[in-house]
Amino acid sequence: MSATIERNVAMIKQFWIDLYSHDFAKVGTYFTADAEYDDVPIPAAKVHGPAAIVRKLEIGLGKVLRHQHHLERMVADETTVVTEHAEDWVFAEDHIVTLPFVSIQVIEDGKIKLWRDYSNMDTLLTNAPPWWLEHIAAAWAA
Repeated sequence: MSATIERNVAMIKQFWIDLYSHDFAKVGTYFTADAEYDDVPIPAAKVHGPAAIVRKLEIGLGKVLRHQHHLERMVADETTVVTEHAEDWVFAEDHIVTLPFVSIQVIEDGKIKLWRDYSNMDTLLTNAPPWWLEHIAAAWAA
């Protein structure tokens, strides 16, 4: 494995740690100024730039009690890291939704330029509590 691939994989592993720690300010530092974050199943949720990415994460994840990350595998080349994983959305100790997905991150000059998540968003939306869905709708409308 090349040094570039090793650096990219190490960065993305740390990125996931920071994301699941809900350290959103730190997560924002991983992105290029023109970075794009695309939840592919929801085209209207695509955002650009670190500030917009952090806002999106804070809206979606900020009121969730915690997340648990289940890393299955990572595949990488010189510019791209693909992660197969799942996350447990812990809305309450007795209300946990597991969302499996694949993430693709394109890296340019040591920063994430493109982040795409591919999931069955219906898994989350049909199992999330009503208060969270109301929060998401209100926050996006603001």
